[in-house]
Amino acid sequence: MKIASLRRTGVKLAAGSLLAAALLGAGPALAGKKDDTIRFATDQAPESVDPFFNNVRIGVILGAQIWDTLVYRDPKTNEYKGNLAKSWKQIDERTIEFELREGVKFHNGEAFDADSVVYTLNFVANRDNKVTTQQNVNWIEKAEKLDQYKVRVVTKKVFPAAIEYLAGPVVIHPAKYYAEVGPQGMNAKPVGTGPFKVAAYTPGKSITLERNADYFKDSPKGTPKIGKVEIRFIPDRQTQMAEALSGGVDFIMHVPKDQAEQAAKVPHLQVVSGETMRIVFMQFNTQDGAPTPALKDIRVRQAIAHAIDRESIVKNIVGAGSRVLHTQCFPSQFGCTDEGAPRYEYNPDKAKKLLAEAGFPNGFDTEIFAYRERNQTEAMINNLQAVGIKAKLTFSQYAAMRDAVRAGKSSLSHQTWGSFSVNDVSASTPVYFTFEADDITRDPEVRDLLVKGNNSVDPNARKQAYQQALKRIAENVYSVPLWSLPVFYVATKDLNFSAYPDEMVRFWEMSWK
Repeated sequence: MKIASLRRTGVKLAAGSLLAAALLGAGPALAGKKDDTIRFATDQAPESVDPFFNNVRIGVILGAQIWDTLVYRDPKTNEYKGNLAKSWKQIDERTIEFELREGVKFHNGEAFDADSVVYTLNFVANRDNKVTTQQNVNWIEKAEKLDQYKVRVVTKKVFPAAIEYLAGPVVIHPAKYYAEVGPQGMNAKPVGTGPFKVAAYTPGKSITLERNADYFKDSPKGTPKIGKVEIRFIPDRQTQMAEALSGGVDFIMHVPKDQAEQAAKVPHLQVVSGETMRIVFMQFNTQDGAPTPALKDIRVRQAIAHAIDRESIVKNIVGAGSRVLHTQCFPSQFGCTDEGAPRYEYNPDKAKKLLAEAGFPNGFDTEIFAYRERNQTEAMINNLQAVGIKAKLTFSQYAAMRDAVRAGKSSLSHQTWGSFSVNDVSASTPVYFTFEADDITRDPEVRDLLVKGNNSVDPNARKQAYQQALKRIAENVYSVPLWSLPVFYVATKDLNFSAYPDEMVRFWEMSWK
């Protein structure tokens, strides 16, 4: 398989002209540096800026800029540091006590204290409030106020990964403001304690962040060095690249491999890449009433696994920093292993034989839902076509795809999952296999093993439970693990920034050269 041409999957013809101009030095430079503003374009718009009601990457990135968490995990050392909490201690197997930082203010002037923590955690832990990211909060039983700057967090069961979540997706909202406006109001006018505050927001189009001049000095994030970040939601990756080439934006991410290779030749741009925790997999709908009943047959699912040429797609399309996966988790996550899991090598002849055995010698028609990395989806569609499976592509924003999957309207879905940068299997595999909204296989044995892994005290017992669950998922081909996803960043050469495996863009660290 050859890398797709620039005209076919990369920059449009107009952007190709821009590339030629940029190579001649015609691209404008220093635009962001002159007015101290990073202009960032991204393809996915968040459903909500409130982190508890969003599960696309840009929402996670915004959450870290606008809000803070009780604990911060240093991305270089993985050391946990106090953020909104000064310190913490484990009282018993299910209780953690936090000493909170004093003198911190929310962007609207409201004081941060125990009320903020207690209200936020109790609100999101209540299933009646329908938090979108249930897997990030469904381990919380309650939060209790001991005094103005001391709280206790109680887990429903033993939950060893609690601090990891409290250092990641579980942000803290202002109690009075959140009680008054709720999630809808928080989306309309976001208020946090973070290093940046929201200056303007037009849902679906753009959001502007400006430096929080009053950000607390003891934060491990540090004080932002750049004054403003303007973020535009541009669904078309080709348009994003055209903007980068012409100097209209200073920073883009998730750039396709071939476009990144072209951008690397442009004098005023820099390209940085690396593996991330984001995994890619094919999800099957095997439930009764699914649009493609053929997927209930394990031989059909095995055929699909054998039909996808993962090694070639990784080499030629996904790019450096990616690896083929055999289980549905990221290798660095606690409990992730492919030990004992079967391998489904690329073998189209075997795929055709399995389809024939299942009663589909001429293949069948189906539909595949996807929301990003369209070139990867199209490569897999070509692989399926080669063994007789004709998959129609439905490409949309993530929320639309997710809702179709949850409603049982999908057959195949090309999924990615970044685990909210939580380095524990509990943030990955259980999302799709513990009878929550995204589980469309519903295997009780897998569910019970994953719940055991989530809630065991003994680390070895956790690992064993996860290993058995991952092995069973692979044996039954409930999904096809594909590869880890690297990120190619393209930015103006005047910007200092670091790329991290957790796929988090830390604007507060960035500076101009």
